[in-house]
Amino acid sequence: MTTYAATSFDEMNGGDMRDAPPRGIAERLRDTRARLENDVDLWVATSGPRGGVHLVPLSYLWDGTALLVSTPRDSVTGRNLRADGRVRLGLGPTRDVVMIDGIAEALGPADLTPSMREAFAAKTGFDPAGLAESYQYFLIRPRRIQAWREANELPGRDLMRDGRWLG
Repeated sequence: MTTYAATSFDEMNGGDMRDAPPRGIAERLRDTRARLENDVDLWVATSGPRGGVHLVPLSYLWDGTALLVSTPRDSVTGRNLRADGRVRLGLGPTRDVVMIDGIAEALGPADLTPSMREAFAAKTGFDPAGLAESYQYFLIRPRRIQAWREANELPGRDLMRDGRWLG
């Protein structure tokens, strides 16, 4: 699990982030990519006919283009993602958030290579292979990514549109 010496942007910069100037797109892209590579957990929001709207924390692996998550196959999240692959992800605290809208693809046993399983387990500290409950992996391809800290960063918060990085 990644640990940070400072627990908030305020502590990292020795002041109130509300007074900080907005980051430019290059800095936001760099910060967002670092969060994707270094964080371990995120919030996953799904919706579906049987389970309704559902929000859960899951661990993930970022491969540079997509996120890999795993959840019990018969959970509300698993059912929702198989029924409607649209998903919204949230990383980070509310004052340094990355929001991702993506499409999830359910992976079958043959779709996941041993190296992908090993990388997921190493990054997250979680290997669903040995559990009694059946787990499903999902590969989430981002379509839109936004990042902001305060209201002054709301303009320009889009970092990806239609699956393409901006800047």
